[in-house]
Amino acid sequence: MDAECGYRVRMCVSAASANFSQTIVYTGRLRDPELGLVNVFGYQNAAMNLSDGPNAMLLHLPTADLSPEQFISVGARGNVLDDMATAVPIGAGPTMRGGVAAAMAASGGAVVFDHDIYTIVLADDANAIPAALSQVDYRRRPAVSAELCEFYAARFPSHTIVLCCFDNADMRRAHPLMLWYRPDDPDLLVLPGVDEHAGSVPALGAPVDRDHVLIWSTGDATSDWGHRVTYRGRLRHALRRFLPDRVSGVRLSWMDDQGALFRNGDFTITHDDLVAERLDRARLSVPDGRFETPAPVVTP
Repeated sequence: MDAECGYRVRMCVSAASANFSQTIVYTGRLRDPELGLVNVFGYQNAAMNLSDGPNAMLLHLPTADLSPEQFISVGARGNVLDDMATAVPIGAGPTMRGGVAAAMAASGGAVVFDHDIYTIVLADDANAIPAALSQVDYRRRPAVSAELCEFYAARFPSHTIVLCCFDNADMRRAHPLMLWYRPDDPDLLVLPGVDEHAGSVPALGAPVDRDHVLIWSTGDATSDWGHRVTYRGRLRHALRRFLPDRVSGVRLSWMDDQGALFRNGDFTITHDDLVAERLDRARLSVPDGRFETPAPVVTP
């Protein structure tokens, strides 16, 4: 158990000691009339900052093209990911094994902007993060170690790093973080799941605790695919256009059905397998410059 809070609730990476619980992570494939083929990403948790000063969570997305304009405002509708998670059957349960995925190169640069409770740093080279932090208000400006930036630059070179800076000493439920992007590989849907909650370099492939809901969607499936989502309240078109009517997913608990802790990595599924509702072919991926055929995340 985590000594600081007395219980296990893990997901994502933080710049300093923190606790994240009630995590929901979503990736959906969408054919938008204006944007074309894009992925929509959603992330939500309850965050508790356990450090003395500001903190940040780091997410990595498989795209080299991401800008502030691609972040989606949920307005007052902070329950859209909760509504998706409600559609996922409670009995859905996974078995985790192993896996490896490839990585590619990208260029440098960073941009800073505010979104919901966060000040966000977008960087297509994680080594650009330390210099960009000078643009973050001191009340939200975390200390991000050079080792952590070097880890992301080396292990996720083809990704955009999303550094969400916050300062909330108490548990607080933020609105979902939602955005759209054009994926480097449109046939693979990835949910970022690398974990480390003390500001250290994540140990990819090592055993970690899990307690969250994984959700996928696609607009290319049949009308009876997956599970229908019922959204509460009226939604603005600017938000509704990015939300799926149906989703598929699983609920992860701390251990797999063999009583073992899950491994540290991302969760991936091919679009063909998602359309076929073969979640038993979802994979745990750990980038190290090569690709191997891993065992499934979920067993039927």
